[in-house]
Amino acid sequence: MGRFSSAVSTFDRPRAPGSSEPDWLTLGQAAKYLGVAQSTIRKWSDQGRVPAFYTPGGHRRYRRGDLDKFLESSGPSGREQVGPTLLVVDDDPRLREYMRANLELEGYTVLEAGSAEEGLQVLESEQQPQLILLDVMMPGTDGWEMLQRIQERHGTIPVIMFSGKVDERSEEEARERGATGFVGKPFDPQQLIERAKQILPT
Repeated sequence: MGRFSSAVSTFDRPRAPGSSEPDWLTLGQAAKYLGVAQSTIRKWSDQGRVPAFYTPGGHRRYRRGDLDKFLESSGPSGREQVGPTLLVVDDDPRLREYMRANLELEGYTVLEAGSAEEGLQVLESEQQPQLILLDVMMPGTDGWEMLQRIQERHGTIPVIMFSGKVDERSEEEARERGATGFVGKPFDPQQLIERAKQILPT
């Protein structure tokens, strides 16, 4: 257990003078810090993407600095992305961050927009997405109207719609309006990733 056991004794060290936050976080605290589910950060730890240390009782602990580095590396200012480009359009910044982190770990380049208008501006830029993940319910211009504008101005870019209102009619309506797919929200991020990978493999 090499590096894990060597870190255990540091959990009980006092915080530096003036520090209001602990250096080590539990699984639940780390998940909240990154804005993801505990199952997601547990998976990332098992895959070696987020360093984890273990207490003598087998509980995971995460170093705040490691989590900050992870956020930096997965963010827009982090490592250069070379995979297929997706555009995520949703007015919830926490959800966009959650989706971006998951998709970038799968090898995608992820663009973000907080509204339909912003999303349409992104589509006018030089970096054209090859797939759009679009929320139905947004203030102002909703996802349905944006879908129509995408079809009018940009042809056949695949679009996966998602919505908090989950029923059979929503999926049928998305198909009738020309969307490539529909995913209910709240949803399992892995389900959305798998749908994106089917349409746009990395």
